[in-house]
Amino acid sequence: MEAPSASTGQPHIVRFNPHDRRNFIGGSDARIIMGDDEDHLIRLWREKRGEIEPEDLGDNLIVQLGTVTEVLNRAWYQRSTGTTIKDIQKRVRHPIHKWMAATLDGMVEQTGAVFEAKFMLPWAFTEEAAADKHMAQLQHNMWVTASRSAVLSIITGGGKWVEIKVHADPLYQHLLLTAERKFWRCVQNGERPALFNLETPRPRLEAIEIVDMASSNAWADFAATYLRTKAAYGDHELAKAELKRLMPEDAKEASGHGIKAKRSKSGAISFEALTQEAADAPIQ
Repeated sequence: MEAPSASTGQPHIVRFNPHDRRNFIGGSDARIIMGDDEDHLIRLWREKRGEIEPEDLGDNLIVQLGTVTEVLNRAWYQRSTGTTIKDIQKRVRHPIHKWMAATLDGMVEQTGAVFEAKFMLPWAFTEEAAADKHMAQLQHNMWVTASRSAVLSIITGGGKWVEIKVHADPLYQHLLLTAERKFWRCVQNGERPALFNLETPRPRLEAIEIVDMASSNAWADFAATYLRTKAAYGDHELAKAELKRLMPEDAKEASGHGIKAKRSKSGAISFEALTQEAADAPIQ
């Protein structure tokens, strides 16, 4: 492929090598393409065109922690779930869009789910934030491998392991494919890419974690209220059912002893508490 260099204006030759990350869009690239950092997007574009070398992440401690804990992460996932991870570090190309590829952390042999191992700092970790951060990569890898699900296996710096299951989302993947195709066209023709700038839908996550909320003061307050009012709520619902049964079928409205019942045109019966004055007034 030959295209003018954005920096010199001279033709620039991009050499094709199936193992060269410049010749395809991978899962980690998808996160940048779907992100909101224009500087990172332009840098990725220049890397893919061969104008600059890929960023050296050797001094990025978080990236290195993710690399060195990947073997432990995979082993812990297999031990915790009783499943087996295969196709470790396998490079897969999309059968139609040859510019799409995925270098897999693995695939879950029993389910066919994409496996992704991550390390996250404890103070920056929530399941929602983790899923949102890695969603583009997961959806990209699911699209490339034609998988219907993915698992995000996370070890935090606080010594916690979390599994998050993600399902393939056709709408998200459609938007992702559109954005990646536009970006790859810019790589080919030398046009400067722009941020996609579209709010992507939030894919459905599978809730699987068991959480101890004993340390939450707010949970304690509402739990006490729930327990205190549970019996009263049951009595309340039973009383409403009995009052509805006692209300004559031809009555539009009935009142007495501090409450009023009204029947709507559809036949639904609602209740309201009367003021003390109204409750004491004789029924005509």
